[in-house]
Amino acid sequence: MVDPTSRAITDEQAVQEPKAQDAHGIAEGPARTQWQLAWKKFRQHKLAVASLFILVVLYLAAIFAPIVAPFDPNELDLDHVRESPSLKHPMGTDALGRDEFSRVVYGGRISLAVGMGVALSAGFIGTTMGALAGFYGRWVDAVLMRTTDFFLAMPVLAVLLVAAKALGGSITDIVVILAVLYWMPVARIVRNVFMSLKEKEYVEGARASGAGSIRIIVRHLLPNSLGPIIVNVTLGIAIAILTESLLSFLGFGIQPPTATWGNMLSSARDSMLTQPWLVWFPGFMILLTVLCVNFLGDGLRDALDPAGHKIRT
Repeated sequence: MVDPTSRAITDEQAVQEPKAQDAHGIAEGPARTQWQLAWKKFRQHKLAVASLFILVVLYLAAIFAPIVAPFDPNELDLDHVRESPSLKHPMGTDALGRDEFSRVVYGGRISLAVGMGVALSAGFIGTTMGALAGFYGRWVDAVLMRTTDFFLAMPVLAVLLVAAKALGGSITDIVVILAVLYWMPVARIVRNVFMSLKEKEYVEGARASGAGSIRIIVRHLLPNSLGPIIVNVTLGIAIAILTESLLSFLGFGIQPPTATWGNMLSSARDSMLTQPWLVWFPGFMILLTVLCVNFLGDGLRDALDPAGHKIRT
């Protein structure tokens, strides 16, 4: 005889953990949300997972630079200038006897901070502009998209050099300049996504229930647009790091003695043949970071592509 209590518990568990079925009606396990499916698919992208691990290590090393770096990055040691890599100085020393490894670690703190700051700032500006243009349309869309076209038509390198020279070479100045010049791709993408989503049934239902425009944008449209936004903000980190390195290399970015990977390359360009390690290590860190960000972006694009997986219900 079956105990009614145990049967009730079993039925309750079945309700709490719905089972998905394949085409043949065979149960496949508990239903999963879109983000769970995205995480599962992301883990299958080995290069993206490895890149995420490397980037986490780099950011942790930058955050804890005073612990990781064995020397002060600006400490002069004129008795040991331009030494080749050794146990004491794993990446050698520069023309002033400063430990290259310590400067690479502290330089990563600046370069990675600039990359993250620019990506988040440009992502915020682009998302705001694209959301307003895509949702309201008409004259709002026309004004904001013509503004976007104006910024896209600007000669970026020339504007960067002039603005960096005029405002100075502080970290805040560089982040502001790059954010103002790199928000346009995100704005275009978010606009297109919003234009396709605002006609969906759940948006019409939200309007019918009395929800205002801001609430619809923030509570309904923006969460469903996070995939493309996350991918483009991630890829923006690599672009920002490369641009900051270029500015610093040309002498218009963050100025010495503050170490960045770009101005370390600039300082070592006269020693490329005699002390090549002064170029190898900061250059390799830029290459490694940009490659990891690009692989991470590829993995996120595949994982967050709604056509790449089907939500089981």
